[in-house]
Amino acid sequence: MLHLSGEVLVGPEEVRPEAWVVGGRITFERPTGPGHDVETLRGWFVPGMVDAHCHVGLDRHGAVDDATTEAQALTDRDHGILLIRDAGSPADTRWIDERDDLPKVIRAGRHIARTRRYIRNYAHEVEPDQLVERVRIEARVGDGWVKLVGDWIDRDTGDLEPCWPADVLAEAIAAAHEEGARTTAHCFGPDSLRDFAAAGTDCIEHATGLERDTIDSFAAQGIAIVPTLVNIATFPQIAESAKEKFPDYHRRMLDLHARRHETFGAAHEAGIPIYLGTDAGGSIEHGLAAQEAVELTRVGMTHAEALGAATWGARTWLRRPGLEEGADADLLALDRDPREDVTALGEPTAIVLRGVTF
Repeated sequence: MLHLSGEVLVGPEEVRPEAWVVGGRITFERPTGPGHDVETLRGWFVPGMVDAHCHVGLDRHGAVDDATTEAQALTDRDHGILLIRDAGSPADTRWIDERDDLPKVIRAGRHIARTRRYIRNYAHEVEPDQLVERVRIEARVGDGWVKLVGDWIDRDTGDLEPCWPADVLAEAIAAAHEEGARTTAHCFGPDSLRDFAAAGTDCIEHATGLERDTIDSFAAQGIAIVPTLVNIATFPQIAESAKEKFPDYHRRMLDLHARRHETFGAAHEAGIPIYLGTDAGGSIEHGLAAQEAVELTRVGMTHAEALGAATWGARTWLRRPGLEEGADADLLALDRDPREDVTALGEPTAIVLRGVTF
């Protein structure tokens, strides 16, 4: 049994002086009776971090084997990431659910992309007349999310362009909702964001192309964004590889990168829900959630707001419990108040997953 003594940060406004972990679950009622072997942890306690844009079972070439997948998941766990929203993977990772020592995973199925308009070996590549049916299939095999690729470089125009006709996209998102799933999409540029907002999407990944009109529509509709700032930091390198062949794309990516702080600062000020994600997998290493939390403070979020985007806020959005009576004890122990210094997330004194300390 664990005794948590100090400040148990249940939510932005709720703090408890202590809690216990009994049978792998949180309780705020002091256990009674003899025979308890108690280990006391002291400090500040928060729900385990959420990486709301992560790819387990994926590297830059496509699906990886189970041993590599396990190593990715362990890296996330050992950096305090105890809940993952897998934002698209070609690998079957259901076996992770049988492992009590690995983070919990919420899957969005496999990416759905336009033919030859995404990274090779990542996505189901379809044409518009196949989109609705593929969305229904992925909605049924995922864990309540479907991931689309909303824009990508068009080699004919040499710049970012939307992947889907607006009317087909609206039908596809409606189909996902009929299946009980929420939708999210990879979108860099501005045009695809307008189409997805009009179609009623639930979330957008990256969202670097937000402008005044889409900021207003996202805020009015409550469309969430997951910026992945540690990934956006690589835009100059991505752009450089296209400089000679696709100069318009090169300029676009550099511009999106240059104004990223202004873009997300305006989104935050407008009240758009923002959650933490790193885009781990592919070319981004795992375990960067604490670094991403610091990046969120650079776009105008307070340390407490960045903490919420990484912990209780993200869990509420994903419909998963935090530090609640009877919930699995998935938490971090910290040596300082993360509401004042979110860098504490990167230096946990203990990581507890399903009641076991790592």
